[in-house]
Amino acid sequence: MKRVNVISMGCSKNLVDSERLLRRLSDGAIETVHDGEPETPADAVVINTCGFIGDAKEESIDMILRACEAKKDGVVDAVYVMGCLSERYAADLPAEIPEVDGWYGKFDFEDLAARLCRRPAPARAWERRLTTPPWSAYLKIAEGCNRFCAFCAIPLITGRYHSRPVEEILDEVTTLAADGVVEFNVIAQDLSFYGRDLYGEPAIARLVDAMAAVPGVRWIRLHYAYPSDFPYDLLPVMARHANVCKYLDIALQHSSDNMLDRMRRHITGDEQRALLARIRREVPGIHIRTTLMTGFPGETDEDFDDLLRFVRSERFERMGAFAYCEEDDTYAATHYTDDVPEDVKQQRLDRLMAVQEEIALEHNEAKIGRRMTVLVEGDDGEEFYRARSEFDSPEVDPEVLIARDSCATPLVPGTFCEVEITDALPYELIAKAV
Repeated sequence: MKRVNVISMGCSKNLVDSERLLRRLSDGAIETVHDGEPETPADAVVINTCGFIGDAKEESIDMILRACEAKKDGVVDAVYVMGCLSERYAADLPAEIPEVDGWYGKFDFEDLAARLCRRPAPARAWERRLTTPPWSAYLKIAEGCNRFCAFCAIPLITGRYHSRPVEEILDEVTTLAADGVVEFNVIAQDLSFYGRDLYGEPAIARLVDAMAAVPGVRWIRLHYAYPSDFPYDLLPVMARHANVCKYLDIALQHSSDNMLDRMRRHITGDEQRALLARIRREVPGIHIRTTLMTGFPGETDEDFDDLLRFVRSERFERMGAFAYCEEDDTYAATHYTDDVPEDVKQQRLDRLMAVQEEIALEHNEAKIGRRMTVLVEGDDGEEFYRARSEFDSPEVDPEVLIARDSCATPLVPGTFCEVEITDALPYELIAKAV
């Protein structure tokens, strides 16, 4: 192999695996490309697939078929597949798509790397080649999940929770910070559980506290906490450190006790409200991001009305939502009937997001006149520089648009800038440099 194109699909956790593979290949003297197009000329194309929900699985299958067509046309010589989809359907996919030259699961990409470049794995398994901007990195601190929510296939794909040791993670953070990374987006399927399997107790607070002391670390942002068994000792750590973003991504899924019980979330609506109140009380100014679901089996009009009231009362700064999609072999698929019509699921989703859009605009309008520090990401080539605040995770949250004519000198991507907010849209802030 001389040139390999690695295509990463799905979540940021998958992206980290792709980055590790890219590093292995580069160490093996292979030219690597990280391109979303399988028609890019290469000796081989590797597709790191997603197997989470129906749409994502279809996108992965379509990408594999496109790569096979490129192979047929002579654009690429070989097609390899890895990741969640091939992990989950390892027994079925090879017969369905025989044109693929090799199938690898989520955890055996080292074998794929060895096949492509015949080089031993590095001494430090976490080494990777970043595909994100050089000032920002995702930091995966664990694999797997022990929760087994009724709707979710992740535990079936990734297995039981497996934490990385604190010392190993700090070694990675120290190395990346020395190379110029200033923003660390901490990711795991369940941050709340981190450390229990290694240390017998939650260790996310200890990890974040230690990360905040690493020279060069400017922003630490936390993603995917779980509401049940939340590690409250994390909150004073977030409040104490200026470089721990006042931001928490915590998927709640629903608010009615009926739905939470059927979803096997091990928490009640009142307990969620108490959790949110405590988080806001102990970390003033925090922006909470959550994900909610409409149309789960058995969801009544009353359940959905409860969810609407919940969103209106909690006023989340950041919120996403999706309509329920049945996943093979999950508890919901084997124990419930998918009885909410698709058009009802979508109508409820649309209503929920319309309410959230109003709330998001009100939150943003409240920032007009406020000064904040932002991280410059680039420009639109015309009127604005693009930036993000500590409250904005890459790709999923709003941007801060800085008027070019307010800047005395050009803004450099990867640097921090002080701005004043001058206008607001539901999912964007307009600012001037100060």
